[in-house]
Amino acid sequence: GINAEYGESYRYLRSVGNKWQFNVEDVHPKMLERLYKRFDTFDLDTDGKMNMDEIMYWPDRMRQLVNATDEQVEKMRSAVYTFFFNKGVDPVNGLKREDWVEANRVFAEAERERERRGEPSLIAMLSNAYYDVLDDDGDGTVDVDELKTMMKAFDVPQEAAYTFFEKADTDKSGK
Repeated sequence: GINAEYGESYRYLRSVGNKWQFNVEDVHPKMLERLYKRFDTFDLDTDGKMNMDEIMYWPDRMRQLVNATDEQVEKMRSAVYTFFFNKGVDPVNGLKREDWVEANRVFAEAERERERRGEPSLIAMLSNAYYDVLDDDGDGTVDVDELKTMMKAFDVPQEAAYTFFEKADTDKSGK
């Protein structure tokens, strides 16, 4: 598994006195399946290891799909790097497929701890960087067409945008 002394999310948890430890038996089989499927999406060369070069493919893909400024793309690249570094992708050694589930679970626990402590969320940081790029018309919201662009960038069926959008559009404004 992930070395609890060196993984960024474990390091964060220990620094605030949280002794949470991963146990694969706590993860539902369907969740395991989804997580491994997501890993395989990121592991572009299918070598069983995710590295930062593979991760940086995604913000570069977004640049191709939207009319983003260099500043927006740099902010997105920085957010992606920070997010995946904290998710266990070592800049030198990457992250092995067999450690991916643990990396996701400890990251989720670290995010819950940040929330309890009123600290900024890394998920929100990443989302904001992407939404800034997606908000093509600059109105401060993301509509379903802009969301479909993100789904396309991440190789998610664009039909999923409608389901996601329907759940997220709590005020039924269409944005």
